[in-house]
Amino acid sequence: MPASRRRSHVEAEHIAIVAARTAAAQAAREALESLYPIKSPEDADVIVALGGDGFMLETIHRFLSSGIPIYGMNRGSVGFLMNPYSSDDLIGQVRRAESASLHPLKMIAHLASGARVELQALNEVSMLRQTRQAAKLRIEVDGRVRLEEMICDGVLVATPAGSTAYNLSAHGPILPLDAGVLALTPISVFRPRRWRGALLPRTAKVRIEVLEPDKRPVSAVADSTEVREVAEVDIEENRDVAAVVLFQAGQSLSERNLAEQFSL
Repeated sequence: MPASRRRSHVEAEHIAIVAARTAAAQAAREALESLYPIKSPEDADVIVALGGDGFMLETIHRFLSSGIPIYGMNRGSVGFLMNPYSSDDLIGQVRRAESASLHPLKMIAHLASGARVELQALNEVSMLRQTRQAAKLRIEVDGRVRLEEMICDGVLVATPAGSTAYNLSAHGPILPLDAGVLALTPISVFRPRRWRGALLPRTAKVRIEVLEPDKRPVSAVADSTEVREVAEVDIEENRDVAAVVLFQAGQSLSERNLAEQFSL
């Protein structure tokens, strides 16, 4: 998910607020609604999301096709995608923000039943074993088989913005936001033993085929949406869709990804 960075240039005359169901997020929503005129998301110039990273991803997915910029404020735990919460000068905060335009991955899952499911993923597409049996997968990139058979718990394709999430936990690399690459990262790989993943150009078309699906069923997950008993999955960056996410000046998503590489 390469990202272009720029000042937001959002007029922010009309703000909508969405909040997670937690007490902290709801209290912040009530405080902001008492201070600023609030519009519905359909009539807003910008959407302010109150919660944690999980809620921020939900909000981005919810408004992905709208093109409305989203400014997150942390009322959760980690808050990697969020700005610090402050009720002071919210309009000014948004107008001074830097924006990142993020392209999701498109996942097309072909199920064992013959059904076809298409989903978007801003962080990663993961394929995971469903039972105690390890998965057997064949990996093809741009029409060429690169791994004939991999025995593993799973594999994922991560965007740069998502490379600090599940991908990092699976010992994948952190990707600079403007690197123009995707991470292909195995999860608990057994064979081939020394394969630790690959960096792919953002234009790559990845196909992952499930071998022995009856004995070794596999699910596919696009961010937090799971599809079970898949036979084959196609993954590529969707350049036709972009989410615009706003960050305080000096705290851009690109800077956060870079800083994460030096964290102890």
